[in-house]
Amino acid sequence: MSLQSLYLGLLVGGGVLLASIAAARMAGRLGLPSLLLFLAVGVIVGEGGLGLDFDDAQLAQALGTAALAVILVEGGLSTSWSDVRRLLAPAGVLATVGVALSVAVTAAGAHFLLGVDWHLALLLGAIVSSTDAAAVFAVLRALPLPRKVTGLLEAESGFNDAPTIILVLVFSTAAGDLPSPAAVGGNLLYQLAVGALIGLLVGRVGAAALRHVALPATGLYPLATVAFGIVAFAAGGAAGASGIIAAYLCGLVLGNAGLPHRAATRSFAEGAGWLAQIGLFVMLGLLVDPAELPAAILPAVGVGLVLLLVARPVSVALCLLPFRTPWREQAFISWAGLRGAVPIVLATFPVVSGVEGARHLLHIVFVLVAFFTLVQGPTLPAVARRLGLTRAGALHDVRVETAPLDVLHADLLTATVPPGSRLAGVAIFELRLPHPTAVTLIVREGSTLVPTPTTVLRTGDELLLITTPESAAPTENRLRAVSRRGRLAHWHGERGEDGPQERELRATTEGPRPQ
Repeated sequence: MSLQSLYLGLLVGGGVLLASIAAARMAGRLGLPSLLLFLAVGVIVGEGGLGLDFDDAQLAQALGTAALAVILVEGGLSTSWSDVRRLLAPAGVLATVGVALSVAVTAAGAHFLLGVDWHLALLLGAIVSSTDAAAVFAVLRALPLPRKVTGLLEAESGFNDAPTIILVLVFSTAAGDLPSPAAVGGNLLYQLAVGALIGLLVGRVGAAALRHVALPATGLYPLATVAFGIVAFAAGGAAGASGIIAAYLCGLVLGNAGLPHRAATRSFAEGAGWLAQIGLFVMLGLLVDPAELPAAILPAVGVGLVLLLVARPVSVALCLLPFRTPWREQAFISWAGLRGAVPIVLATFPVVSGVEGARHLLHIVFVLVAFFTLVQGPTLPAVARRLGLTRAGALHDVRVETAPLDVLHADLLTATVPPGSRLAGVAIFELRLPHPTAVTLIVREGSTLVPTPTTVLRTGDELLLITTPESAAPTENRLRAVSRRGRLAHWHGERGEDGPQERELRATTEGPRPQ
């Protein structure tokens, strides 16, 4: 690849990324799931729009699976264990028995409505039976729902990808007779059990390592955390197990392990998840042929209605019956079974395997996902209110961030009182810090205290200060001045600016200043 080709590729890629980010903002204002506009960006940029040709289903399958791993690691990192630990049993039943029931009912509907053979009908049923983690995480976390409902849907979406992938692989590679239910069940049990074990093991090892190994830079902690999730995904796949469930469980363990720099890690993982979603949906939009989509509309709507109004409610009702889930919650869980990237990625599997009619199947799945996401996503708040699970004007759960100072246009400064510093013995009010700077917390001998104006500083104290960007530099200068000359630093002519040694060092590293 020449440099010119590289520049052109980066230009196109950066433009598509920025267009997708703008689309996400627009989707938020319109109340639409962002995945719809990401898919639209891909279709517009593709062969039927601006002319970018992409028709490699095998590459789409590989990249799509990798993107799903990143999305599920981020989903695990942002899922609260306290919210899902009591829901593991119903979520597990929904992700296994519920998927099987949904596949069977949807396949029957596809067989009788579309007139396709049972092999293709089962393949279609398996592809569309998985709820999508990215869509569920993005939509549900914006709604003030009971934690039980949100946690159950999030856990189900994290767990049910693995069984559906296994079923799609089985149906895609079955050239003639389908394998026996016992063989499918044994394969499913192995992949889920070994994948879960690998995910939990890698998560525990990663948590122990990140707690006890001091990395040289804060930015390495988010990289290491996400890397452990990717290692779990790859290890699960290499062992012939489910890498998807390994990635999700590893992220769940790491996200609830109380690791250092959790806010930075979650922010980085969220950004990586968004990048994976954008790349995934745009790529899938590129993969489809817009000219063939009209022929897929009626089949997609017919199968989607069977899935939404029959298969999903039946599977939810039967699976949650032993857990005595109220019918209102069951109804919402049935309606909130959002589809997204996972079904479209799974639709590439039969294309790669050379299954007859797989291309038409891909377009049916694409239209089904786009149409029913448009139907279900925007209506979820109204459905929740109608069922009495929330009400107009209800408050969302408090979202706690470590330092949301960007909202306040403020800076967080830290300072330590070193041995020999004249800050020791100075009271807070004697610092005379620039307005509106405030010392908000002092860490002293492993304990924290909220200072008063008369609190006296000691050697070894760590100070946390809130200030504005305009006052940050004067605050630093004032602290340095008091540290050098004490509370009367101003009277001694000390301004806290760089001394001769610091100026000489700065001149060496920065070069001569312009005159």
